[in-house]
Amino acid sequence: MQKTVHIIGAGISGLSAAVRLANANYRVHVHEATQQAGGRCRSYFDAATNLTIDNGNHLLLSGNSHAVAYARSIGTEAGLVGPKRAQFPFVDLKTGQRWQLDLGNSRLPLWVFDKARRVPDTGLLDYLALMPLIWAGQGKLVGDAIPCKGTLYDRLVQPLLLAALNVDPPEGSAGLAGAIVRETLLAGGAACRPLIAREGLSAVLVEPAIKLLQGKGASVRFGHELRAFGMSADSIGELKFGDDNVAVEPGDAVVLAVPPRPAATLLPGLKTPTKFRAIVNAHFRFDPPADLPPLLGVVGGLVEWLFAFPQRLSITISGADRLVDLPREELAQAIWRDICKAAGIVADLPPWQIVRERRATFEATPEQNALRPGAPTAQKNLFLAGDWTDTGLPATIEGSVRSGNRAADLVLARN
Repeated sequence: MQKTVHIIGAGISGLSAAVRLANANYRVHVHEATQQAGGRCRSYFDAATNLTIDNGNHLLLSGNSHAVAYARSIGTEAGLVGPKRAQFPFVDLKTGQRWQLDLGNSRLPLWVFDKARRVPDTGLLDYLALMPLIWAGQGKLVGDAIPCKGTLYDRLVQPLLLAALNVDPPEGSAGLAGAIVRETLLAGGAACRPLIAREGLSAVLVEPAIKLLQGKGASVRFGHELRAFGMSADSIGELKFGDDNVAVEPGDAVVLAVPPRPAATLLPGLKTPTKFRAIVNAHFRFDPPADLPPLLGVVGGLVEWLFAFPQRLSITISGADRLVDLPREELAQAIWRDICKAAGIVADLPPWQIVRERRATFEATPEQNALRPGAPTAQKNLFLAGDWTDTGLPATIEGSVRSGNRAADLVLARN
């Protein structure tokens, strides 16, 4: 007999669990509190720029195996666009120097032996100094594991770890940083090709998943906020949505894929991260120069990563708590000045939009990492998913998909 699973939350973690279970012939019901799917990973029409923009600029890498497999499962792997080689152009706004980090396409980090492919003015010993991160424990700080200074740190390690951890790297979890290094720099260029959803996050990672689910008979309800669980012995027996209640039959399962705050409200006593960090994204309606790469790393300025999309230039600033209360116009002008320097543009401020997320990710410190729960719960038929759960990675799309897959696998293992 076909079994039923209820997915609470239609972000990437919930969708990945739903797709996995629908493909395993489960009857899937997705319940989303808001009016759109995708969570932090979604696109929307912005009237200020008259463009469809992403809520945040998310970069995937070819080694993000779960995220790439998820895109493949919904038929959109081709929508993740990137170069054939793992090459990352950079510019230093303070000195004007430009260079390209060329990780190649090998499965080994052979690029560190080639001076022409490394970060300029760095040697092999600089990279070997990163090795303590590879085996660092979860309770250790990045700043205690490696030297957080020098050319390599300023031009590669700091931008990479800031983007991944969303905290100033020295105060971040060395264990989480080590996971990033193992799966990227240490895995060679084959794992490091940058992949961008150039047609928008929703078009590549969200809408096709909804379409696939509905095609398999799944229900997807928006504006359907779970208010409470009804407990039955050691299991969830009922889902209470306020205006209607849904019985959870014996053999059915529930995947709770919501942010940590509502999760803790629904499950009193649940241990979750309690501190979060902001991310600022900005979008400018401007045709990129023909010679501007799709992704440009920026050091020595306010901007960290510059994305070139059709008709649009977008940037990301991680660890951005210092910027969330700045006047929007002032922030837009400061960002645009950096963009003009990085892209070689001379132009007045074009139509723009600033997206500031105060609670973008949990704070990836050892203290907060220790508060992340696993997927199983005290209720035998309830499983957790979300990038804030214990995925072994910081809060990333790859972590979100892994969490959804893990929850789905635990559902499947019950039978």
